[in-house]
Amino acid sequence: MKIAIYGREFNNTVLPYVQEVFNVLEHFKVQTIIFDQYHHFINDKVKLPAGYFTFSNNIELVGQADVLLSLGGDGTLLDTLSLVRDSGIPVIGINFGRLGFLASVKKEEIKLAIQALLNNQYTLDRRSLLSLESENNLFGDENFALNDITIHRRDNSAMMIIHAYMNNEFVNSYWADGLIMATPTGSTAYSLSCGGPIIFPSSESFVITPVAPHNLNVRPLIIPDNVSLTFEVEARSSKFLVSCDSRTETVDRTVKINLRKANFGVNLIRLNKESYLTTLRNKLLWGIDTRNY
Repeated sequence: MKIAIYGREFNNTVLPYVQEVFNVLEHFKVQTIIFDQYHHFINDKVKLPAGYFTFSNNIELVGQADVLLSLGGDGTLLDTLSLVRDSGIPVIGINFGRLGFLASVKKEEIKLAIQALLNNQYTLDRRSLLSLESENNLFGDENFALNDITIHRRDNSAMMIIHAYMNNEFVNSYWADGLIMATPTGSTAYSLSCGGPIIFPSSESFVITPVAPHNLNVRPLIIPDNVSLTFEVEARSSKFLVSCDSRTETVDRTVKINLRKANFGVNLIRLNKESYLTTLRNKLLWGIDTRNY
């Protein structure tokens, strides 16, 4: 098995766990391919396995790796989307961050997780993506999101009015600070913090969640994922923000935003002892209440 490694810069508290990853890979004689920028950062900090290679973009990754291993939190794993794209290369994350919905492997279980990978003791959890289209080609060829696409006012601007259409039929005019369009994967991220529902990954749905709506009777709306969405912005400010996962662009208010389900998905690796419900219970601390004991 060939395993590619992606990560971000980290502080020294993470260093022993990063070293353990490479020690385990070398112990099992796994062919290792390291993202070039990450390699520059860690080269003088950890002992790397013999015979490793590096890659710098998705073209160099495709066909060279069986699995992409993300070292960090959920944000780090979201970064890997621009590398795997529509290649189908499965992704698994070791959580060096905080919550870890996507990067679900605990740093104390590094060896067990890599052993499970090598023994094919995992399943693929295919997740849907959102894609964005606009006249000015926002985000270029990285116009897709695993979590959410968000329209948001700038920090110094007044509340926005966002006119939403589904399959060209008017839905609503949202008076709010912004609007989140989330996938089932993203339903446990920003959307959840704004009062949105948790959506099971296989539900074939998206959710539209307003951010601080002026009208309190406006609530999150679950929609099928086979529709097209169009958004027009009305605001005092001439500019607003559009975020595609962690990437953000400033956009003129005359620009229309069109969203639909992407024509490809991403494969997240779920170790056989894991399930989505287990992750929810553990990460959201369901049932953890002193009154239960």
